[in-house]
Amino acid sequence: MKIIDLYILKRYLATFTVMLLMFIPIGIVIDVSEKVNKMIENKIPFLEIALYYLNFTIYFANLLFPIFLFLSVIWFTSKLANNTEIIAILSSGISFTRFLRPYIVGATIVSVVVLLAGFFVVPKASQGFNDFRYEYLKGGGKEKMRKSADVFRQVNDEVFLHVGNFNHNSKMAFDFTLEKFDKNKKLEYKITAGRIKFNEKTKKYTMFGYKRRDVGPLGDRIQAQAKKDTVFPFELEDLTPTVYVAETLTLGELNDFIAKERKRGSGNIDTYLVVLYKKYSLPVSAFILTIIAVAVSSMKRRGGMGMNLAIGIGIAFTFVFFDKIFGTLAEKSSIPPFLAVWLPNFLFGILAVYLLRNAKR
Repeated sequence: MKIIDLYILKRYLATFTVMLLMFIPIGIVIDVSEKVNKMIENKIPFLEIALYYLNFTIYFANLLFPIFLFLSVIWFTSKLANNTEIIAILSSGISFTRFLRPYIVGATIVSVVVLLAGFFVVPKASQGFNDFRYEYLKGGGKEKMRKSADVFRQVNDEVFLHVGNFNHNSKMAFDFTLEKFDKNKKLEYKITAGRIKFNEKTKKYTMFGYKRRDVGPLGDRIQAQAKKDTVFPFELEDLTPTVYVAETLTLGELNDFIAKERKRGSGNIDTYLVVLYKKYSLPVSAFILTIIAVAVSSMKRRGGMGMNLAIGIGIAFTFVFFDKIFGTLAEKSSIPPFLAVWLPNFLFGILAVYLLRNAKR
């Protein structure tokens, strides 16, 4: 790698790092100013607050890294253009495509870091961040993020259940129904209970008002007990996971979770798939935004660096806006999650090719 490549690569990584170190403290200060009253009211230990802001830093650095990366590339490339360094580089016989090489190397380094962090580090930070918010800062706590009424679940290929009402704090459900089918999809037996309670120590369920109906070829057999203890192949946490559960799982855990939820017929599959696909699409956006930033800022403009930054901020926020809008549409509408997640990269990829061609001219 030539000296000029190392020079640009160092500027790329250093400016991106400085941009993160500049804006994250500002975000922390704003967040503290908004939440300090609730933190004092709830008498939250300082160690938990410190851990929350560590998770906050990781969570938002990953969420907003496209903006930080885009602005940092705009910033230092505009400085190169204003100092006529880019003109000197291109006048020496280096093509614009060759000039882009250190930028692509920098984008590769950032993408690999973001990809690995999204697989293993960010999920744990997301869990700590969300758990803290819903435990201390939001009314209703984590239970607000669970489905609590008319819960239908497919436990496996043969067992289906329904719960009329569910309270996760008391580990208790009401109007419980479980149906077991054979391989030919014929009902084998049906269990109902007015109330069912889960014991975390024994992993057993206590059913109150227990009734079981076994379906037979010559007639049905009915059993009834006021109270009965039994074991089921599920836990209450599996029945009504929090909405943000997918964000808190590492790559392997998320794939297993989606497979299990798909088998159970979960209605939140699209939400979980959006989280999975974004783990891959977000790092790819580093390359697209880098090319757009270089194409926009490599030309010396009459407005100087301020004009380039204004254009850059507009494009960066438009990208984030599209990313959020299509992600929400995938969760709430019939748009396939894969298409919704990758569409912003596709659209801005076309823009990157167009701007790059103009920049070469």
